[in-house]
Amino acid sequence: MDRAQHIIESTQDIFSSMIMLDVSAGEPYSRHKTVLENSISGIIGLAGTRKGLLAIHLPKKSALAVTTAFLGMDVDEINEDVRDAIGELANMIGGSIKSALDPKGSNIQLSMPSSVFGEEYTIDCLADAEEITVPFSFDGNSFLVELQIAAE
Repeated sequence: MDRAQHIIESTQDIFSSMIMLDVSAGEPYSRHKTVLENSISGIIGLAGTRKGLLAIHLPKKSALAVTTAFLGMDVDEINEDVRDAIGELANMIGGSIKSALDPKGSNIQLSMPSSVFGEEYTIDCLADAEEITVPFSFDGNSFLVELQIAAE
């Protein structure tokens, strides 16, 4: 199974089971240094036999909708609850992707989740990384899940 399919299946499984949202995947592409605007990103680093990062990028409106569904409480601004929820989403998706990349479970380690929020920013990992981004949508909202892995 290719990496894009792992991202799609992992993201759809986590969103349907943990957040009770059905998300639809779009066509995978290479985001490659595209500026993110008025968004929040949850990021997990990968170390060990495979190095890179897994990130989920959500425009503010999508992040608020996801956090509201995830926590079962209304949120109307990017605050600590939203940053924690988006970081935890990255952690769950990263754990699922790790299992696909490292079936034995001991050759890749995940960092603690972090989040970045801003009006305009980029996230890059390694200059020579293989990068795949999958767009998702739900209820008129959208977000991206990105995997960057250092070339072997």
